[in-house]
Amino acid sequence: MRHPFAHRLLGEILIEQCRIRQDELERALLDKERRLGEALLKESALDGEALAQALAEQCQAGYANLDGFIVPPDLFELISAAQAYQLGIVPMERGGRVLRVAAPDPFDLGLLDRLERQTGLRIELVVASPAAIAAALKRSEGAYEVLKDVSEDFKLSLVVEGEAGADQYVTLDSVNEEGAGPVVKLINTLLLAALQQRASDVHIEVFSQGITVKYRVDGVLYPATDILDRRHHAALISRLKVMAELDIAEKRIPQDGRFKLRYNSRDIDFRVSVLPSAFGEDVVIRVLDKSSITDGVKNLRLDKLGIDSGVLKRLRKITHSPYGMMLITGPTGSGKTTTLYAALSELDTGAEKIITIEDPVEYQLDGIVQIPVNDKKGLTFAKGLRSILRHDPDKIMVGEIRDGETAKIAIQSALTGHLVFSTVHANNAIDVIWRFTHMGVDLYDFISALNAVMAQRLMRVICPRCKQRVEVNVELLEISGFDPGEYRDHTWFEGRGCEYCNGTGYRGRTVIAELLLLTPRIRQMVIERRSFDEIQIEALVNGMVTLRQAALAKALAGETTLKEINRVTLVA
Repeated sequence: MRHPFAHRLLGEILIEQCRIRQDELERALLDKERRLGEALLKESALDGEALAQALAEQCQAGYANLDGFIVPPDLFELISAAQAYQLGIVPMERGGRVLRVAAPDPFDLGLLDRLERQTGLRIELVVASPAAIAAALKRSEGAYEVLKDVSEDFKLSLVVEGEAGADQYVTLDSVNEEGAGPVVKLINTLLLAALQQRASDVHIEVFSQGITVKYRVDGVLYPATDILDRRHHAALISRLKVMAELDIAEKRIPQDGRFKLRYNSRDIDFRVSVLPSAFGEDVVIRVLDKSSITDGVKNLRLDKLGIDSGVLKRLRKITHSPYGMMLITGPTGSGKTTTLYAALSELDTGAEKIITIEDPVEYQLDGIVQIPVNDKKGLTFAKGLRSILRHDPDKIMVGEIRDGETAKIAIQSALTGHLVFSTVHANNAIDVIWRFTHMGVDLYDFISALNAVMAQRLMRVICPRCKQRVEVNVELLEISGFDPGEYRDHTWFEGRGCEYCNGTGYRGRTVIAELLLLTPRIRQMVIERRSFDEIQIEALVNGMVTLRQAALAKALAGETTLKEINRVTLVA
């Protein structure tokens, strides 16, 4: 039959395949606004791959397993990459006058006719899940740069500063050194794929067996390629040093630099850190996709970060204080800057002047004056902060307080009528106080200026497309601090792993926070230099939720897994 039609009900097939239970089917059938498959996906009763397989059987078509599949480049001449993305399809193979195409809906006869008219070939539709199709297109895009026929804007070009100070764009191929041809293509592909996979960092490490390249996605490292031959190491590192304007002859000391690339009509900053190791130089590249981040930050508010409602209410009260200091602590990559900008976005009504000084400016927001630190030109946090105070600000954000000089100026700013936001590195909210005393600041002034400290972490969220109920063993419950007798029958969830989450079972992250309010009693205890435990007990009495307690609440709510909370927070 030219256009296959179903002879069996989808629900009947899913029950027969033991994909769903009868009660799940009956609940999904009550949803009159969605098709059966969509309703089952929404209720997490079914995953995309199982639905695709059932649809394939229902319409008597083939099921396409797209794991690792890459579209042959010549097929994009028949169906362009842009059209494939738009239609949500993957051209798979051509045999004579027949073109095999993977699509999520085998009953879309309009799609079938459109493709046949366009290509002049007979189209054979096979079924694949939307997530698998999207992943296959991304792999193909990274491997062959198939979007070059869509627009020149998709090409990577290096942004360099011209003689007049204006940005100029040059192709990466022109920034070259002798014998680096294959390395140029490798770097281009690695950086392009990093952007497509939402990587925050690219790690290039060299060992005795070869070079490993890893991407950090949602806070966890994943292999980006197979192990590369060590003979390419020197050319690879040299290439990155040239792009970052580092000394290619110096291989014995650490070096830091940065470069900017133009991709898809947006500028992306890359911070490069080179570190000598036993087998050569290792490189970590921090990816700062400002335009992409800014698009997501335009409407960013504190309530969109996933912070517990009780903590959120207290945090908002602090951020609307007329003066004082609000500090956020956490490791690198824990979302501190995002939280600060969410707070500033809520305060940015146009009635007050808000100035930030950062290294570098990661988010670009209208209505806020943003100053980038430039150590080479002598613009440090301390010097910039002094200048900011002469510009009549109401709210100030200091990207990070690293030294005593900056800390003292920030404290004096908070004591003289400004509201100051900043970040500092410490393990928890209470440790921040002692961290400042080690910088040599006056303890009484600091405690008088400080309104609150918030420690935060980013925790991975279970992938919504492959989320499923799981049985948790007694040992894991005990390790996580739960009473097995009380929580053994609790409904726990994990992600099975699918194309949408790259097989990890997680997609995206949420914030957990520990907010310490400086009440009069806690201020007095700090001045008396009381112990950490005494201050924490007092804070808990006043309603503080620790990072561990916030993480446990996320697991109980089915947002994340017990393994993830044990990875991110310290088991009590």
